[in-house]
Amino acid sequence: MTSDESLSCPEPDTAKPCDCGARDERHLGAHAPETGAGPMAEAVLRALYPQSPLRRALLKGLGAQGLLAAVATLFPYRAAEAMLHDRTAPEHKRLQVAYLPIMCAAPLIMAHAQGGFAREGLVVTLEKATSWAVVRDRLATGRLHVAHLLAPMPLTMSMGVGSAKVGVDCAVLQNINGQAITLHQRHKNRRDPRTWKGMRFGIPFDYSIHNLLLRYYIAHYGLDPSRDVALRVMPPPDMVANLRAGNIDGFLGPEPFNQRAVYDGFAYIHTLSLDIWDGHPCCSLSVTARLVKEAPATFAAVARALIAAAESAHPAANRPGMVATLAAPRYLNQPATVVSQVLTGRFADGLGNVRNVPDRIDFAPYPYPAMAVWILSQLKRWGYVHRHLRYQDIARQVYLAVDARKLLREQGYPSPGLQTPDFRIMGQVFNPAEPRPYLASFAGKGGV
Repeated sequence: MTSDESLSCPEPDTAKPCDCGARDERHLGAHAPETGAGPMAEAVLRALYPQSPLRRALLKGLGAQGLLAAVATLFPYRAAEAMLHDRTAPEHKRLQVAYLPIMCAAPLIMAHAQGGFAREGLVVTLEKATSWAVVRDRLATGRLHVAHLLAPMPLTMSMGVGSAKVGVDCAVLQNINGQAITLHQRHKNRRDPRTWKGMRFGIPFDYSIHNLLLRYYIAHYGLDPSRDVALRVMPPPDMVANLRAGNIDGFLGPEPFNQRAVYDGFAYIHTLSLDIWDGHPCCSLSVTARLVKEAPATFAAVARALIAAAESAHPAANRPGMVATLAAPRYLNQPATVVSQVLTGRFADGLGNVRNVPDRIDFAPYPYPAMAVWILSQLKRWGYVHRHLRYQDIARQVYLAVDARKLLREQGYPSPGLQTPDFRIMGQVFNPAEPRPYLASFAGKGGV
């Protein structure tokens, strides 16, 4: 693999190895789409204009759509795409998809707004939901078959934890990172978590990565999150209002609400979630197991649209163009400044600093089963699951990694290798092959 000089890459001695043999694929310009028009158009563009300075100049002068129109006169890439993607028509053309209006849903929103679903032969209606419990219940009763879910929810629903047991699969991830611990300004001198005893924190759901990361973080500093602090479930939009009113002292929640609390002038960002686990999963696009079995072409079409949208949202160059769409009342209904600060990673932290963290939120669709194993270990740790778990079997059954890898390859995107990357949570390496010893290592540190 060769990198594209038009994008900055990490230094070789600090970069993670890429599954294809080079540096971290998430930072390599050779894998990064430049127009958001799909892999066929990107491939033709690079073939016609192999030198990146020339491509940049043409993109700047003509814009993405203008350049693609010019390319189409030289090579009929749209016809080639149609032949390449000659697939079985989806069994169900019309779909309702529930989501919560948070930044994690950016690929879902962009696939809807930019015609990604339409290109797959789908007519999708996005429905805003008020809480994760509402979405869960609609899936459980069969009123929905596709939904934006928190990463742990397909696991808990498939096991019957916290709800009726119903087969739900994680088709693809929507985002990694993109959360934060945000505290009220009155606590700006309480930055040591060891001083947080008695504080009240908002979380979006019991079965959320937010709850599990916050518990892990607090326990790491010697407090018991089940006894020493109060964790209160509330919808993400309510976190800002409750923090302002003093009903909670802080929250670990999704964007854009951390940045919105800073923007409104009464909060500061204490810790980004990537500082707890860089690359952690947050939200998924999940489907009922029934849909996968009975309507496989519909499942594949939905997953392809999300994969394309997530891959398009990954490059930093594409983020500014997403702001207006995401911020619109129809979708997130948030100030464009707030959305931009989250997407670009250049943001005010509420303590007088402007920080630059490009990976504050990222979009990587591949659902590593190892992520599911870690989630299961923490559900076990904190008493949400009591029975014996077959970690690997559950992870492989619910996180559809094989399907995702196949769809990534079909669409021309790099697919992860079989080796799981190192996952480090608060500096501790997690070995997904040995979840029980990992869980035992927390004995006496809360929850076990």
